[in-house]
Amino acid sequence: MTPAARLCPADAFSFHGLLAAGDHIVCGQAAAEPLTLTRKLVAQGAAVAPVTLFLGATLSPTFDGGVPAGMRFFSYGTLGHNASLADRGLLEILPERYSRIAPLFRAGTLPADVVLLQLAPGRGGRRPSLGLAHDYCVDAARRARCVVAELNAGVPWTHGAELPPDVRIDHWVQADTGPVVLLPPAAGAVDVAIGKHVAGIVPDGATLQAGIGSLPDAVFRQLRGHRHLGLHSGVFGDAAALLMQAGALTNTRKGIDAGTSVTNTVVGSTDLYRWVDDNPGVQVRPGNYTHAAEVIARIHCLYAINGALQVDLTGQVNSEAVGGRQRGGIGGLLDFCHAARQSDSGGRAITVLPATAHGGRQSRIVVDLDGPATVGRGDVDVVVTEFGVADLRHATLEQRAERLIAIAAPAFRETLRHAWRKSTWGYRAWH
Repeated sequence: MTPAARLCPADAFSFHGLLAAGDHIVCGQAAAEPLTLTRKLVAQGAAVAPVTLFLGATLSPTFDGGVPAGMRFFSYGTLGHNASLADRGLLEILPERYSRIAPLFRAGTLPADVVLLQLAPGRGGRRPSLGLAHDYCVDAARRARCVVAELNAGVPWTHGAELPPDVRIDHWVQADTGPVVLLPPAAGAVDVAIGKHVAGIVPDGATLQAGIGSLPDAVFRQLRGHRHLGLHSGVFGDAAALLMQAGALTNTRKGIDAGTSVTNTVVGSTDLYRWVDDNPGVQVRPGNYTHAAEVIARIHCLYAINGALQVDLTGQVNSEAVGGRQRGGIGGLLDFCHAARQSDSGGRAITVLPATAHGGRQSRIVVDLDGPATVGRGDVDVVVTEFGVADLRHATLEQRAERLIAIAAPAFRETLRHAWRKSTWGYRAWH
């Protein structure tokens, strides 16, 4: 497919006439956000509001400033810059697993009137590629009244993400900027310490899943001495590429997709985007493959590594909200946590978090959660802070409390111990 004859320059494109009041707009997430289109939508939105925009993880500041009155937002979590929208009362949260979002669009349960995509140009007769994310936008586009595609030469053409032939593109727009870039975060002492603890748990031959941010990045950087690792994840970043380049991540023992790192999104630096461009060793696959229970169940020795906001002394994990403010989401956490926890090949579900928040003034290991229990105490496995590892699998409530207090910040341990003994669960154990 060659859209060149229909390609509209960015400065000539307008949403006027394409949008109607009350429309539900869906746009690509993370590094697949079509920046030319979303920025233009904010600039022109006042003429078409009210509209509702469905966002996934947002890594750009597009919506941080003023947005047109009547523009509302909807997402499966406050991931990245979505937190600023939540704080302003503009974001409604759908507390669903990531694996369920695409089926909701597929069934029409989640409405999609207009879909905004970012695509990499096709080459050598191949179709354009979805490039940096193969997410729910494809299912939304199949039901949409109008699909607008931003063609971006800075987006890598990725294997597994070729635009499906049944997805109709109504308008092609030339990008006027490169894709979202997320530079590798600098690892602090806490991140490095947590990374070293996790590296001591992960065996050679394990298949990795991890989220985005400084903690997963630090963990991956501590795994460069490992061998025969695999990757099947929602995110592929610079640290994963470095593991492949170092020969630690070979995908030879993962049980499926031999020799290939499988991901749903790619997020990182310009160097990373160049490296994954037309690289068959990295495949960007749809969520109905990357997050499907029947697929993940076939993975050998899955080690799922995910962050959290809080963990209580019974092992419940809060990854969604704290202090009455939305600060995360379910995402793919439960999909991978359950699979790793139930693995017959030695997999583990590892929860990582700094021991404190607010400059050390508040413990993240708590007696009672300040938000929802994203992972229940029956599904928790291993918890890691900079102070050590708490293995909670098959542990009693009293054993869990003891092990979690041991990896809390030293300044909070006695307070936690005292509060635990006075709590309902601790009182029963001590009397």
